[in-house]
Amino acid sequence: MECVFCHRGDDQADTKEKAHAGRLARPSDELKTCAICHKKTTANYSKSLHYTALGLREGVKPRFSLEELKTFDEKVFEKSCRTCHASCGSCHVKSPPVGGITTGLLQGHKFVKKNEGRTCASCHGGRVYPEFTGEYGGSPDVHYQKGMMCVDCHTKREMHGDGTLYKSKQEVKDRPRCQSCHTDQKFQLAHEVHKEKVSCQACHASGEYRNCYSCHTATGATSKPGFILGLNPRDRKTLTTLRLVPTIRTTFLDAGIKMENFDALPNYWNSPVHNIRKRTERTRSCDSCHIAKAGFLTRETLLPEGSKANEALIYNFKQMTK
Repeated sequence: MECVFCHRGDDQADTKEKAHAGRLARPSDELKTCAICHKKTTANYSKSLHYTALGLREGVKPRFSLEELKTFDEKVFEKSCRTCHASCGSCHVKSPPVGGITTGLLQGHKFVKKNEGRTCASCHGGRVYPEFTGEYGGSPDVHYQKGMMCVDCHTKREMHGDGTLYKSKQEVKDRPRCQSCHTDQKFQLAHEVHKEKVSCQACHASGEYRNCYSCHTATGATSKPGFILGLNPRDRKTLTTLRLVPTIRTTFLDAGIKMENFDALPNYWNSPVHNIRKRTERTRSCDSCHIAKAGFLTRETLLPEGSKANEALIYNFKQMTK
């Protein structure tokens, strides 16, 4: 296969200008290029969340009126959010540009099967990847220490999609779950007592993780470490680790969007943080949660001027019986 098979252009031309006419610098930005050989895979991928970025749209959608949603789709989603979608080459040839910066070709011009440190880490390196490897300052995830990487849990089928157009990852039924591998649990009493009441991360997240406080403001992005426990906003029943997503009322004001339904969604969202350890402060002692209430979301620690929906995530303790 010659260069022009993917990049087009004219390999018979006698000048650089003529040879490069019609050239595609990033051929996989047009999925039909990859579909020449990988028809089924690209057909599935065209509907995957990594490509459509629909999770971003659907995640913020309830904050908008119908008119505001139309404006968001035209002025924000297609021109901003959608620019984050990953093409085939973003994972298999060249790391994706983040903030206009890329680490370049993964292995010369060879197509690689996987290289999580230069592909997954490029887009998910602000939070998940450095927490997973311990580079953020805490303990490395126990799975990482044992030699596991992203695709050991997040399979090829998940990355490429299954041909279904999902609006968010919450709709995907066979997402990675701790219980997929950890079926035979020791310490049955603790797990039985907290079953369907507390997420695995709530007890086994090793410590602080990154929380953003001004990513969606004009002042520039800043973050600081923190550990937050509260009710899962998706069911309001399960205690879990929460991560702050600091959308403020003026986030999209430049596009003419006031977010008339801003208080419909909270600023804190359930996050399966990737810094898991077998032993943590919460597994060593019941008192860390039931007496000290360390890390729990409270009215005093809520985001100032945040959504009113945040208050519903505060966990109300019941008297512990021993």
